[in-house]
Amino acid sequence: MVFCPPQSWVWDFWIADDGATYHLYFLNAPRSLGHPDARHRNARIGHAVSTDLRHWTDRGPVLERGEEEAFDATAVWTGCVVRDDTGLWRMFYTGARFLSEKGPANVETVGLAVSTDLNVWKKRPGSLLSADRRWYETLGSSPWPEEAWRDPWVFRGTDGNWHMLLTARSRDGDPLDRGIVGHATSRDLDHWLAAPPLSLPGSGYAHIEVMQIVDVGGCAHMVFSCDSSKLAGDRAGGIGGIWTMPLASLDHVCPSEARLLLPESHYSGRVVCDRQKKPMLLACLFEGGDVVGLSDPMALTVDADGYLALEDR
Repeated sequence: MVFCPPQSWVWDFWIADDGATYHLYFLNAPRSLGHPDARHRNARIGHAVSTDLRHWTDRGPVLERGEEEAFDATAVWTGCVVRDDTGLWRMFYTGARFLSEKGPANVETVGLAVSTDLNVWKKRPGSLLSADRRWYETLGSSPWPEEAWRDPWVFRGTDGNWHMLLTARSRDGDPLDRGIVGHATSRDLDHWLAAPPLSLPGSGYAHIEVMQIVDVGGCAHMVFSCDSSKLAGDRAGGIGGIWTMPLASLDHVCPSEARLLLPESHYSGRVVCDRQKKPMLLACLFEGGDVVGLSDPMALTVDADGYLALEDR
């Protein structure tokens, strides 16, 4: 295990690579809160750096929750970092706002922070994007206790536009099986339009979390996470964790075709290339319900069926 600050829980993370240094951004909360479940309402975004994906130097927090009435008033959650055409780094992150101190009702919204050096980040005022009820479940439209619109993953498509994938839920279908791949598009990274989802409900997941699209061996693959308790339909009762599937195009996103890459002792997996251009998987480690820290990098390959697999397994 390569990163485990002793006084904090560390879980979901994402990495930006400036060519010389890997910048790790991670959710964290103090263990002094007492119970791991308390971390979600107290999450902030931390920062660490490395040159080899194994030895990390913690640089402390970079983003905290917002003011009382802000979209990120309760906590800041999972995001991603991209560099725009001017060289400015942009962090798209999830803002969480719980409606009461004890209740589970929660609205999730995407926000934006910017940086010139990946070290100091400044929030852009206000939220950037929220769930569009034309296609997506919103709070109160089902028994589900949250308005899911989180974990943005941003990339430039072959059409020249920027695309954002999001953890979202369909407005239709079995409430236990509404997990879908949310979608939004932009020409300039400032102005975003919500778009219809890229997948259909009924794929076997209540939610599809921490998505990433990566190129391995010249082919695109999607990696995401869903734990056992959120599996539905034909997958209900099975083992959750980190999932993967080949991705021919954004016109054919079928999470029902995904296969388990690692069981849920590993979660929130991210793929990053080392300095030898080898794709490596890092993951958040769980043990006995506790959040342990981040894993060592694990080398990836593509198996005979065209799915990602761990090289040494």
